[in-house]
Amino acid sequence: MCKKKVVIIGAGLGGLSCGVILSKNGYEVTVLEQCAQAGGCLQCFTRRGAKFETGMHFIGSASEGQTLDRLLCYLEVRKDISLSQLDPSGYEVISLNGRQYRFANGREAFIEQMSDYFPHEREHLIRYFNLVEKVAGASSLHSLKYAKTDTAVNTEYQLRSINEVIDETISDPLLAKVLVGNLPLYAAEKDKTPFSTHAFIMDFYNQSAYRVVGGSDAIASSMIRTIERYGGRVLTDCKALKITCDEYQATGVECGEGQWLPADYVISGIHPMRTLELIDSKLIRPAFRNRINSIPQTVGGFSVYLEFKEDSMPYMNHNFYGYNTDTPWGCEHYDESVWPKGFLYMHFCQQPSPRYAKTGVILSYMQMSEVEKYDAGQGRRKEGYAAFKHEKAERLIDAVEQHLPGLRQCIRHYYTSTPLTYRDYTGTEGGSMYGIAKDVHLGSACRVPHRTRIPNVFQTGQNINSHGMLGVLVGTIVTCSELLTAKTIYEQIQNNKE
Repeated sequence: MCKKKVVIIGAGLGGLSCGVILSKNGYEVTVLEQCAQAGGCLQCFTRRGAKFETGMHFIGSASEGQTLDRLLCYLEVRKDISLSQLDPSGYEVISLNGRQYRFANGREAFIEQMSDYFPHEREHLIRYFNLVEKVAGASSLHSLKYAKTDTAVNTEYQLRSINEVIDETISDPLLAKVLVGNLPLYAAEKDKTPFSTHAFIMDFYNQSAYRVVGGSDAIASSMIRTIERYGGRVLTDCKALKITCDEYQATGVECGEGQWLPADYVISGIHPMRTLELIDSKLIRPAFRNRINSIPQTVGGFSVYLEFKEDSMPYMNHNFYGYNTDTPWGCEHYDESVWPKGFLYMHFCQQPSPRYAKTGVILSYMQMSEVEKYDAGQGRRKEGYAAFKHEKAERLIDAVEQHLPGLRQCIRHYYTSTPLTYRDYTGTEGGSMYGIAKDVHLGSACRVPHRTRIPNVFQTGQNINSHGMLGVLVGTIVTCSELLTAKTIYEQIQNNKE
C-alpha cells in the first residue's frame, strides 16, 4: 500500500514535531527548510567558539510525568537531551521599584513566597492561583486529558484581558504588577492580551523550569533523526516557492531549481502571511487574505548576545527581568529618550551544573520602525546599521548594569540582532517576537485556523495556538489530529513508554 505523502513547509518546532508524529504513523514526510540550519527558534549559533541560543531559552513542565516531559518522550526527544533545572525557589526574578521579587515553583511555594512580600494579599493570591489552575486545566490540550475541555471557561478568559482579571482579583497595585513581571515571555499588552495566555504561561513554568544543556538545537537534531529513522527527510536550503493547486485541492509544492514535490497533504509551519503568499488559488477567498494580512503582530525585539571572560561571571540559575519604570506594562511604547524601559537577562547553560556562565543574552523590545531605514533586502543592511546597533547595545548593557553591577567588566565580546534579523531568519511578519498578537477586542478575528479553505492544506506553529514550546506542540496536536484524529494522538501519548 502506497504511503500518503505529506510536505511540511518550515523546519521549526511546529514543522518538525508534525513531521515526527506523522512519520511515526506511516506517512511519507518531507520537511522543507529555506535556511541552511533547521530548527527555527530552536537554532543556535556560534561566534569565536562561543555558542548562543536564539529563541528557546528555557522550558517548563519538564519534570518527569509533567506535560512537556510526556510530549518530549512521545516525540522521542527526551532521551537525546540533558536538562538543567532553574532554581525552584526563584526561577524568575522581577526587579521593580528597586526591589526584587522571586517566583517559586509549585503552587504552595509560589503563594508562600509572594505572601512574604505581600502578607495582606495571601487570600487574594490563593484566589489568583486557583484561577490560573482553573484556566490552564480547562484546556484538554494543555492538560493532555482527552475530551476534558471546559469551553465556557476557555471562552470567558480568552475574552478578558490579563490586567482586568488580575485587578479584580488582587487589591495591591504593586502585587498586580509583579505578577505580570515576566510578560516579555509573551509580549503581553495592557487591555489587549487575554488572561488565558497569562494563565497558560504561568502554569507551564510554575510546574518546573529548565534550560537545555548545550543548547536547544539538540531538540531539533533529535526530531530530524527521528523523522529520518521513520523514512522521512528534512531538506535544508530548500525554499518553498509555491503550493500548487488544482480546482479542488493542493497537489504539491514547488521548490527552488524547478523541483516539484507531489503531496497528498501540505502543512505550513511558517507565518500565515507567508503561507498565503505561496497560494494562488480561488479556494482562498480575498476576505480571508485581507483578515490575515490585517491581524496585528507582537512587538519586535533587540538582543545583545554576551560572551563572558573565562571564570568571571557566576552562573545565574534564574531569569532576571529589570524595569526602569514603575510597571512592566507599556514597555513596547517608547521613544529614544526612555528606551529601554525594561529587559530580560538570561545565561545559557552549556554544561551540567556550571559554576560560571560562558554566554548570556539581554532582550528588550524594539519596534520594526526603528530599523526599517537600514533594510536593503534580506541579509543586506544600509550604512549606519552597525553604529545604530552598537549604540543600542551599550544602552542596554548600561540598563542591566544599574540592576546588576559588575556585568560590563565580565564581557569579552558581544553580538546583536534586531527585528530585521529575526524577520530574515524566521520569516515572521515585521520581525515580531511571537508572531500574531492576541487581542480580546478582536476575539476570533485575530485567531488563525489550522484548517484552510483548501481541504488538504493545514497550518501549524506559534501563530495557530500560542507561542512557546508547549503552545506550539499543542498546535501540532491540533493539526495532526486532522490526519490521525485527536483520540489517536492522546492514546499514543498516554501509552508511550520511551
